[in-house]
Formats: sequence, structure tokens, C-alpha cells
Amino acid sequence: MPFPATHPALERALEQQGYLEPTPVQAAVLKEPDDRDLLVSAQTGSGKTVAFGLALARGILGEAERFGRAEAPLALVIAPTRELALQVSRELTWLFAQAGARVATCVGGMDPRAERRALQAGAHVVVGTPGRLRDHIERGALDLSALEVVVLDEADEMLDLGFREDLEEILDSTPKERRTLLFSATIAKEIANLAKRYQKDAARIDTLRRDEAHGDIEYRAVRVAPGELEHAVVNLLRYFESPGALVFCNTREAVRRLHSALRERGFSAVALSGEMTQKERSDALQALRDGHARACVATDVAARGLDLPDLGLVIHAELPVNKAGLLHRSGRTGRAGKKGTSVLVVPYNKRRFAERLLDSASIDAGWSGPPLADEIRAKDQQRLLSDPILTEPASEEDLVLAQKILADSTPELVATALIRLHRQRLPEPEDLFDDGGGRETGQTIPSARPQRGGASYDPMREGPSPSREPRPESVGAEWFRMPIGRQNNADPKWLIPLICRLGHVTKKDIGQIRIFDRETKFEIIAETEARFRQAVKGAAEGDIRIEPAAAPPAADRPRGPRPDRPPHGGPKPHISPRPNGPRPPPSGNFKGKPKRKPNAPN
Repeated sequence: MPFPATHPALERALEQQGYLEPTPVQAAVLKEPDDRDLLVSAQTGSGKTVAFGLALARGILGEAERFGRAEAPLALVIAPTRELALQVSRELTWLFAQAGARVATCVGGMDPRAERRALQAGAHVVVGTPGRLRDHIERGALDLSALEVVVLDEADEMLDLGFREDLEEILDSTPKERRTLLFSATIAKEIANLAKRYQKDAARIDTLRRDEAHGDIEYRAVRVAPGELEHAVVNLLRYFESPGALVFCNTREAVRRLHSALRERGFSAVALSGEMTQKERSDALQALRDGHARACVATDVAARGLDLPDLGLVIHAELPVNKAGLLHRSGRTGRAGKKGTSVLVVPYNKRRFAERLLDSASIDAGWSGPPLADEIRAKDQQRLLSDPILTEPASEEDLVLAQKILADSTPELVATALIRLHRQRLPEPEDLFDDGGGRETGQTIPSARPQRGGASYDPMREGPSPSREPRPESVGAEWFRMPIGRQNNADPKWLIPLICRLGHVTKKDIGQIRIFDRETKFEIIAETEARFRQAVKGAAEGDIRIEPAAAPPAADRPRGPRPDRPPHGGPKPHISPRPNGPRPPPSGNFKGKPKRKPNAPN
């Protein structure tokens, strides 16, 4: 349906920006009276900024063709982060441009003196973050006496970030007869209490789709060895080749490390975290918008409100801590009707947590192994063969140069040169391990190797699994442990590289490896034990830490083939009866394991 009648100047601005019909939240907001408070919950990427922009403009602009002289602000918009505030300011600037509105921005990290000068010169709308707005109010630079509308954007995030006191002081400084529009992804108890205190008879608008995931986002979960998270991110960026990608980490240190690793491998990547200056953050986002960077490695500071064009891929290099984090991160893609992909990189030891996270968000993700190097190279060939450069009409100048090249070279050599040029701009994919285990649901990234547990596993083709003989005991070796075992799909194929990486040793320095249900114990030979012990102090990958351990009892050793038992299929030897006669049958309910008492400790 077309946009409802709003205001001629606003309608012209919407038409120039290509807005042909309202989103559900915009349509719902425009149905409400111009003087009513609103309590709105809508999913990220639903057009909330334009929705409250239209709502506040109708109230403060009225029947006038243009805004009058800019003096004390008529509307105040409060956002949780600098990036979101700057984005809201840009959106409102084009929306109100033809109505002659002046929009001022007040955010942390910018020059406060320049902001005070802008406020003194007059503004119709002020957009800012809680801390900076409160500072301007306390210094007398921001006059709220003429305020008619207050908008709280992403109110739940502001409370999560600890801005309650700032918000309350700002709202207490505004006229009591103002209109209050509160927008939040969720209406938790704290948000409801805030609305009850500062709103009057607010209209409740809920456009969230709680029974289904975002329809424009395809979710995938990629299982990886804990030590190969970085390599998995490299291959995912290469596999999808999205014009823009956001890679999320949980800490600033992880952002720095992964950003450096991607730059080292030849990716055009930028970083975004709370420790960066405002200029650095603005430059990083602008590089992503302009296409100068194809990937942005960020903390959750980029999970809310940012609207980046051509962002087709979100990678959770480290799993979000809760459902809200997953949805907000993923919501950076699949916006404005475009399709997007959200990929969770799941270490084997965190699979259960990832499944619970997806279930809590009602998301059915396709599980698979990471994209392998051969698959990526095959994709590269397809992309080259379908590149428009091969089908675009050639100019006269290009044809003349092409004839000169062909005069000295064969077509095969020219084609080979084109292939080399194409490959030069592409970072090399990484070789990854994939055990192929676990359930497979939905669409998956194809795998070039047979997968155990998957539909493509063929035991007749692959042959029997090699037996894992325990390594011979090393004289004077020391035992260590890590809290990961069979329940976490522990496997020597990826445990050994992990041990070598954390302990700064090589494969030959590792003795026996014994994998139990919840832990793995292994030996380090005496010659390198002291150096290994020093290296693993404080070192960790995710939740995996290495610490000294006692040698496991002989009874816990893995069972090897019995010396008196021949290979499978041979004749069974005669075994003498037990000297003490047959073993008595078990009594009671015993069926192989004793029952635990109800109050027995773990």
C-alpha cells in the first residue's frame, strides 16, 4: 500500500529516497494521533527511524509548509551509541531537508565546543547519546524548555549499558506536557517501568514476529575445531564473497587479533570497537559503505542500529552470549527487503550452547562443516566464468590493445594471464579439519570430503577406520589435562595442533593422549616439559585451558586389542577357564553401572 498522507515536504523526501510503501511499524505509527505517546517494539531493520521521524514531524511541523526559525529544540532523540546517533541524524536530515529543519548532533567523542556552538545557533531537532546530552544540559548549553517531543531509540540497550540515571535526569529536565515516543526491541520489566513513569496513556504497538526468524536472513551453523576459528572466518569470507561483511567478536582484544590476521592474509578489513576514537570508528564505517573495505571486525558496539548497504553476510566468530545478541547482530543484514546470511562459527566444545541459543531464538539453522579449500577454488572458477568483464562490449581502444597482445601471445597465454590477475586479488583459503559429525539440518555448505554421520559417508568407499593405538609411554614425561573430552567431540586430529599452539611445542614432544568423557590427559616429554609448563600459564583458546595433572590410573587406560585375540574374522583361540570358576551373576538392579544415590555428590 502507498504511504498515508503525511506532509507534502516529507512525501517528496520519501519519494526521492525510493520509499514506495510503509513498513509495518511505519504504517502502525502513522495510524496513531499526532499527540499520543507511543510504546513501540519492532525488530531491527524494520524502518523505526523513519517511523518516529514521521511521527515527531507531524506534531512539531503541523500545517506549516516549512519549519520556522531555529531556536531552542522542538524534538530530542536519544540513542545508546555514537554510531546509531549519527545514523539517526543522517536519516532525519534527508527526511526533513525539504521542510527546512536544522538537525544538531551531540555525541561522545566529538568536539563539545562545536556542539555548543551549533546549539547556540539554534536547532529544530537534537540527536544525541545520554552522557553527552546530560553534560550539555548541566552546562546550560542545551535548553529543553520548548521541547514538544522526546524519542528514546533502542531504550532496552540504553538500560543495558547503564544509562538509566542519565535518562532519568534528561527526561526530568523536559516539559511535563511533552510527547514521549519509546522504541525498544523488547519490552522487559525495566522498560515497562520507564514507560509507566514518563508516558501518559501510551499506545502499545508491537510488530515483532516472535514465532519465526527474520524471513530475509538465512542462518547457518558451522562446526569447527576450537583452534581453527580464525581459519574458518577466512574461508567463510572467501566462500561467500559478499560485498560487505560484519565479523563479530566478544572482546576488543579478539577484534584486534582477528582484524590483524585478516589484514595479514590480504583482506581489505577494518575494525570497530569501543576503545577507538570517534574519527576512527566513522572512518571504518565509511570505508565499508564506500566499498573500500569488504569486512568489518567488530564488538557488539556494531550490533545495534547500524544500517550498512550491501551487507550480505554476518559472521559470529565468537558466539553471542544470549538470544538478543544473536538477533541484533544478525539483524545488520537482510535489511530493506534484501537477503542476507548469518553464520555461527561453533567450536565442537560449544555445540550444545549454540543449539540452545538457536532454539531460544526459534531459528532453524543449517549445520555443516566449514567450507574447504577445494570448494572455495571451485567457487572462484564459477565466479570468474560468470564475471561481466568477459561479456561487456569492448571499446575501440581496448580492441586495438587486445589485437597487439594477441599478435605476440596465444589466446591460451592471454587467458592464463587473466586467471592469474583474478587470483592475485583473492587471499588463499585455509586447509581445515571437519569430522563431519552431528546432525545436519536445512541447507548446508557442501563438503568435498566424505563425512561421518552425514548422508555422504560411504564406509565401503572410505574403508575401515584406523585403530588408535596409545602412544608408548615416555620415560620421565609429565601429564597435563584440558577440560574437553568425548562429550565435546574431542579428537587427536585437532587436539594435537591445539596443544602445540598453546604450549609452543611440536608433535614429537607429545606422548600418550587419553580422551575421557569430560577431559583429555596427555604427556609432554621431559626435555620440553619446563618450557611447555611456562607457555601454557594463562594461555587459553576460548574455554580451553591446559594445566598440570596426575597420571591417570592404569585402569583408565584406553583398551587396545587383547594379545590373545586375533584380527577380526580369524579363528578364536582356546581360552582357559578362570581359576576361581565362573563369575557370580549380578544381584539387584545392577546392569553394568551402579546406580547413584539421590544425594550423592558429582
